[in-house]
Amino acid sequence: MSESRFYAYISRMKHIFRWSLMKNSRQESLSEHSLDTAVVAHCLGLLRKRRFEKECDVERLVMLAMYHDCSEILTGDMPTPIKYYNPEIKEAYKKVETVANKKLLDMLPDDLRPDYEPLFDHSDEDPELLKLLKAADKISALIKCVEEENSGNREFSKAKTSITESILEMDVPEAEVFLKEFLPSYGLTIDELN
Repeated sequence: MSESRFYAYISRMKHIFRWSLMKNSRQESLSEHSLDTAVVAHCLGLLRKRRFEKECDVERLVMLAMYHDCSEILTGDMPTPIKYYNPEIKEAYKKVETVANKKLLDMLPDDLRPDYEPLFDHSDEDPELLKLLKAADKISALIKCVEEENSGNREFSKAKTSITESILEMDVPEAEVFLKEFLPSYGLTIDELN
């Protein structure tokens, strides 16, 4: 059996920092973002099942969230204004992400690779699940904006507004519930939470 470096690379997520063009009061690692996204995705999936009485593979959604940005281990975090500047750059970056994901998958032993491939390639994934994943990803970014604003950092104010608008434009009722019921408490101090 040959040595696999997949998990060593995954553990490097804690060394990749997001929001590189912004002045941060505290750096956010890719590892933190992935966990936050998974926690929010879990909530959105449960809301879909319990409140909206729709089918949702919540565990699958959480797994997709955990691995949704793994390509950035190899590519780094491309700032959103650059990544989505125009269709050509967006398409080129998607290709780079695909190559990075394939490189990571190739590090796995043959017997484990089939279990990970669907977590990295979403082409056959349920579009409704991917929509919840995207909403969770955006909510995680919004939480970062709230935390920065609460630290007195105005750098994230415009991002907070545009991310909130983009979440509402997605028309994901579960995300709207999260914004109304759960997001406000992210603005509280530890004493106010108690």
